[in-house]
Amino acid sequence: MNWMSSPVFTILSAAWLLYLVVLTVWVVLQKRAPEATVGWILTLALLPYVGFVIFYFFGPQRLRRQYRRRLHSQMAFYVSDDLEALKQRTRNTPAILLQLARLGVGSTGIYPCTAQRIELLSSGAQAFDAIMDGIRAARRHVHLEYYIFEPDQTGTRLRDLLLQKAREGVEVRLLIDALGSKNLHRRFLQPLVDAGVQVARFHDTRFGRRWRPVINYRTHRKIVVCDGELAFTGGVNITDEEDLRVRPDAYHDMHIALQGNPAFWLQIVFLEDWAYATGRSIGDSVPHLRDYLPVSEVGPYDVQVFTSGPNNPAEPIHRCYVEAIHAARERVLLTTPYFVPTEAAMMALTNVAMRGVEVHLLVPRLSDSRLVTLAARSYFDELIEAGVTVWEYGPRMLHSKTMVVDAHFGFIGTANFDIRSFRLNYEVGVGVYSTEFAHALAAQFELDLRQARKVPAGRQLPLGSRLAEASARLFSPML
Repeated sequence: MNWMSSPVFTILSAAWLLYLVVLTVWVVLQKRAPEATVGWILTLALLPYVGFVIFYFFGPQRLRRQYRRRLHSQMAFYVSDDLEALKQRTRNTPAILLQLARLGVGSTGIYPCTAQRIELLSSGAQAFDAIMDGIRAARRHVHLEYYIFEPDQTGTRLRDLLLQKAREGVEVRLLIDALGSKNLHRRFLQPLVDAGVQVARFHDTRFGRRWRPVINYRTHRKIVVCDGELAFTGGVNITDEEDLRVRPDAYHDMHIALQGNPAFWLQIVFLEDWAYATGRSIGDSVPHLRDYLPVSEVGPYDVQVFTSGPNNPAEPIHRCYVEAIHAARERVLLTTPYFVPTEAAMMALTNVAMRGVEVHLLVPRLSDSRLVTLAARSYFDELIEAGVTVWEYGPRMLHSKTMVVDAHFGFIGTANFDIRSFRLNYEVGVGVYSTEFAHALAAQFELDLRQARKVPAGRQLPLGSRLAEASARLFSPML
């Protein structure tokens, strides 16, 4: 008997076809990037069982959207600064960068504001010291949101400080990503809970918490807000891996401290994430909302907070990077630990380099992901041919996420220059329309180049290396 003409084969074929049609419709209705959609369909078709398991854990999911714009519109009147005021204060800023500010408002609902003080923190050690000083000085509340919070020496120091503040009567809220901070066990957190600290996990990955665990869509943000007046953000997580005083191989990273109205907007970002993670409205989860949102006097630094995440299909930080690069007339200095660009981002970098703008890209010689390192290197030849100068930092892991455009704009935040940060993670960044800040970031970039080597043009690689890079690039939509 011919197996292919048997009833069993007919039933299995029909079941496989039905399975593929149903899941294909499901994937297509997600309206993701075409290459990602096609990739998932092929995975499901060619790996009927394994593919479904991969899709179940890592595939696209519809998340409960947060109506951020509504809150932004309600709160925007608190801040005295607006785009016209920014235009008056920054008359030497190119008009195209002011368009970037408008893009930020249009994609996030967050208006430019001013900071009374900005401090660039050029290492994990500096960041930890500044953050802990800010927390010690807090008198009303401290809010923290972190992707990685490890129960190591650094994490224990911060936990004990939060415990002390809670015992002093300061309100403390700690939001941690369930996957990034998976090592933060209940025993470590219990003293905080006993002291009245409110702790929440973002997108719990455990079975039983929801019908389908969320593996993607992490909060990659690092935010600390003290009394609604002082805020910190950037690339530094709470871990010994960020502190040279603890580990000689600690990551090289950057953070920023902001005094004034940027803390207002970072506070809103935290409060939205807190309400989402706890499943309660902002009014219910944080009583007396206005007490958490003081407005500061106008300061000398023009700042704009950019946020992005899967709840906002506009991809604001992705747009910010691309628009700012296109705005360059003299130079672009880009630092990122993970370089897996979208087509639009790659086009922006090569376009400005081809028209004569000085473009430098600084990435780690070896990141903490071999696959991402190989994928990043697969873009080097195209970048160098277009005129981009590519540098590899080492021997320590580079974890900074910064950009300088000409002498007028500097950007620092939590987002890597990759598809995951642009489309899958919840991220936050700070753009500063300031010659002084741009100069400080550029000076740090030049300092970092002393520990970097220039990637030569016309790299001669053996077939195995070229194949490894090209193969890693195929996974770019999922990295």
